[in-house]
Amino acid sequence: MTATMKHLLVAATAALGLATATSATALAADRTVTIGYQTTVDPAKVAQADGVYEKTTGWTINWRKFDSGADVIAAIASGDVQIGYVGSSPLAAAASRELPIETILVAAQIGEAEALVVRNGAGIKEPKDLVGKKVAVPFVSTTHYSLLAALKHWGIAPKQVQILNLRPPEIAAAWARGDIDAAYVWDPALGKAKETGKVQVTSSEVAKWGAPTFDAWIARKDFSAANPDVVKGFVRVTSDAYATYRQNPAAWAGKAENVQKVVKLTGAKAEEVPELLTGNHFPLPDEQASPALLGGGTAKAIAETAAFLKEQGKVERVLPDYGAYVQPRFVKDSVAAK
Repeated sequence: MTATMKHLLVAATAALGLATATSATALAADRTVTIGYQTTVDPAKVAQADGVYEKTTGWTINWRKFDSGADVIAAIASGDVQIGYVGSSPLAAAASRELPIETILVAAQIGEAEALVVRNGAGIKEPKDLVGKKVAVPFVSTTHYSLLAALKHWGIAPKQVQILNLRPPEIAAAWARGDIDAAYVWDPALGKAKETGKVQVTSSEVAKWGAPTFDAWIARKDFSAANPDVVKGFVRVTSDAYATYRQNPAAWAGKAENVQKVVKLTGAKAEEVPELLTGNHFPLPDEQASPALLGGGTAKAIAETAAFLKEQGKVERVLPDYGAYVQPRFVKDSVAAK
């Protein structure tokens, strides 16, 4: 990291700290919150489409779509977004920079919904064939973390591969042009790549190699401290959506109206939605609050991710404890409020 980048980071972090009281007060006054979401396929997209979050919280919500967790983190750091959806890798990077954020919900434990796809005709039949090839991935994302972990597992140094930093829409475009040989990404770009490629490895497999990934909903600490009922309501709506889906996944995915609402917000293909949903695990409140997740395991996972990112030169340091970046009380409060 250059001296200029360091100065910008220090300035941004300082500005974030100075802005917290003002931004939280202003938001509470007009009862409007901006929430950053991504195109991941999950049951809560139906609640988002139906306006359930607004009905439950009583607040106006500006929903902003982002292409990567890194972009969400930048928007949260600037104060433009108060609640956002990020992967475990950008979350670990942000926490390591000590940005005032906290994890309020584990959105999904990632499995086959993220994968490394190699292009047909690219001459990649086994992992060693990746050497010298162009592989696209959004930097500091869960797929970037999984790609680096997979390369390490295969004994391939990152510098032996041409790793390109592209956002999902850019990956889809580059794939269509034939500019890249492989990509580690999520839908809808993943689905497009699969049309003319084959899956080399999924994040489910990489997790078994010791590098699990997850997605999370995070909030600015100033916002959640000033507006705990809003955050609690947000968590409850999301959890209820997960519970409804998990009661009967096949029946839920078999309803055309559910699928179409997911398609509208994600860009995924309707016929692929049921399979994409099964590619992740959506934890319910009792799992969320357990020692395996928000009760301890999530902070441990963030620490392990940060350590790997430091090893790869993606973050400068690892904090001694990441517990301050995980907040289980909203899950517990949302359940108690029922």
